[in-house]
Amino acid sequence: MIDAFEPHREFLVRLAYRMLGSVAEAEDIVQDAFLRWSNVEQSAVEHPRAYLARVVSRLCLDRMKSAVARRETYVGTWLPEPMVTPVGETLADDLSVALLLTLERLSPLERAAFLLHDVFDMDYAQIAETLERSEVACRQLVARAREHVRTERPRFAANDAARDKLVDAFKHAAATGNVEVLAQILADDAVFYQDGGGKRRAVPKPIHGKAKIVRFFEGALRHRAEKRGDAPESIELERVQINGLPGFVVHTEDGPETLALEIAGDHIVAVYAIRNPEKLRHLS
Repeated sequence: MIDAFEPHREFLVRLAYRMLGSVAEAEDIVQDAFLRWSNVEQSAVEHPRAYLARVVSRLCLDRMKSAVARRETYVGTWLPEPMVTPVGETLADDLSVALLLTLERLSPLERAAFLLHDVFDMDYAQIAETLERSEVACRQLVARAREHVRTERPRFAANDAARDKLVDAFKHAAATGNVEVLAQILADDAVFYQDGGGKRRAVPKPIHGKAKIVRFFEGALRHRAEKRGDAPESIELERVQINGLPGFVVHTEDGPETLALEIAGDHIVAVYAIRNPEKLRHLS
C-alpha cells in the first residue's frame, strides 16, 4: 500500500501546494489522500497517479472554497507560504510567488483547471472527471485562467552574475541599514509586499515605488534601533532560494522571517517579505 503510494507523493504535494499556496496544508491534503487510498481496492485502479490527482484536486477544491472566506478576513497582505530550497537547486517556474499571487485572483475551479491542464498536462477528459464539469466547461475555465495569467507584465530575467551582484548588494543594505545602496538597486516601479497575518508587525498593503519603499526601510531601521537600544543586534541573513527566487531566511531573536527578491534586468522589481509565524513554522 505505502510502496504503491510513495512514488506519487512528491507530485501530489506539488499539485496541492500550487492550489493552496501552503506547504503545511499541501502535506495535510496528501496525507488525507493516502488514508483514502488505503481504503480502496488498489488492484482495481488502472492509473494510480491520475486517480490520486483527482482525489487531491477534490480535497484542495473543498479547502480552497473555505480559503476564499479566510482571505476576506486575513489581516494585511496575503503571500503564499514560502517554499525554501538551497541556492542553485532547480525549481519549476510555476512555483514563483508572482504566479501564485496571480492564481489567487482566480476562482477555485479556474485555478484547478489551469494547473491540471497547463502545469500537470492532464487532458480535458480527465479534468472534466476530476472537477465534475463538462469538457467544454473545463476548456472555458482554462481559457479564462490563461487570460488572467497573460495580463501579468513580462519581465526580462537577469543573468546569473547580475542577479548575484544585486542579491549581495541587498544583503549589504539590509545588514548595514544602507538605504542609499537600496535606492540604487530597486527599480523605480518596484513593489514591496509584507505578510504579517496580524501576528507580527507588517505594512497592511503593498508599497509601490522606489521612493516609498526606501522611506519605509528608513522608518523600519529607526524602529529597530529604538527597540534595540544599546543592546547588540542579533540578526543573520541566510542565503536561500524562495519559490525559485533568490532570497534569505532572516534569523532574528523573534524567530525566522523570509525575504524573496524578484529581479529583472539590473534591478529588483519586487520584494516579498513574510513575517507571519504560522507560515514559517516549517523553518523553525
